[in-house]
Amino acid sequence: MMHSTCISIPPLPQTIGGNGFFDHRCVWVNGPVIIGAGPSGLSVAAALKQQGVPFVVVDRADCIASLWQHRTYDRLKLHLPKKFCQLPNFPFPEDFPAYPSKFQFISYLESYANHFDITPRFNETVQSAKYDETFGLWRVNTLSLSPKPTQVEYICRWLVVATGENAEKVMPEFEGMEEFGGHVMHACEYKSGEAYRGKRVLVVGCGNSGMEISLDLCNHDAKPSMVVRSSVHVLPREVLGKSTFEVASSLMKWLPLHIVDKMLLAIARLVLGNIEKYGLKRPSMGPFQLKNATGKTPVLDIGALQKIKAGGIKVVAGIKKFHRGAVELVNGEVVEIDSVILATGYRSNVPSWLKENEFFSSDGIPKSPLPNGWKGKAGLYAVGFTRRGLSGASLDAINVAQDIAKSWKEETKQTSKSVAARHRRYISHF
Repeated sequence: MMHSTCISIPPLPQTIGGNGFFDHRCVWVNGPVIIGAGPSGLSVAAALKQQGVPFVVVDRADCIASLWQHRTYDRLKLHLPKKFCQLPNFPFPEDFPAYPSKFQFISYLESYANHFDITPRFNETVQSAKYDETFGLWRVNTLSLSPKPTQVEYICRWLVVATGENAEKVMPEFEGMEEFGGHVMHACEYKSGEAYRGKRVLVVGCGNSGMEISLDLCNHDAKPSMVVRSSVHVLPREVLGKSTFEVASSLMKWLPLHIVDKMLLAIARLVLGNIEKYGLKRPSMGPFQLKNATGKTPVLDIGALQKIKAGGIKVVAGIKKFHRGAVELVNGEVVEIDSVILATGYRSNVPSWLKENEFFSSDGIPKSPLPNGWKGKAGLYAVGFTRRGLSGASLDAINVAQDIAKSWKEETKQTSKSVAARHRRYISHF
């Protein structure tokens, strides 16, 4: 797949660690380096494998899909039917339900990696990735601390960024948080409501995670209060036995987006009733227009709304400040609480290591508008940043793999011709 010897590019100097020098290796990769071993990175790797293009996948975690394995709650299921979430050229098992659980999805991803013989290099954190204009190559520097501190510099022609939009948790700061005294954690650490029985829990955020965690807490006899400080679209997960997403996708083939949004909101009102009287104000922009414009996904209700209507989940206003054992809201209300769960989302970490500012914006998302946000300059690519979920990442992966394969095959052909010409010249001397 790659050669351990490096072409004659000056390596980075060794770095002194706590117990001496880090080991340093320089590796030439005869193909792309893919950063990230989640669904996006696996999709690209599988598509490249089918094209016969060698590659290296690196990931800072100790497993594939670490977000799914280590940073999701137990009751999580895919929000969309499995046919919209499968990766390229590998359908879900027929006996999986329409909405697979997180554990089933992890099993599917492991089967995917095994099927395409994808073996990522785990526990390698990318320190920097920079394009060397002198040599026309990417230099990707990683650090691994186990089994011993090692720095690796990968040299390659193509770089695929597949770390996604959810690489780092967002932890907002609130006045008085240090005085609160109770347990505070991000939603990525939450597993189950079992430990919260009888507890008063403030859930900050009303997206899909905030809604589902509030529902899980309620089902475990906790007393959740959910902070809703902005407008939110709540849609039924299914309409007449069909996925709302599937219905919307079908309608968008024939109707303008704003008309589809109006139809969806009419259906939501019919099925869910007037949710604004429960403190859930809808945005002025339609659900799919809003998603295309901002990436904000509508909430697909799986039971939380019924709990809100019944009083099991209390909807509260935005946070003003925390006090000892309580939170003061912007409307003046003070709510006594025991714990806080921050369902405040995630962000990209690309700007922290990619030394480039033309393709990616300062928030770590490609600047190019959809559907062209997958290709940059000088062999730089991005997968999983389309804000269109797993299906969008799969389409990106196919495009990226085809584009790289075309260049790789042309360069390989030219190299073979050059080697053959040198060989003929050498033979002609005898």
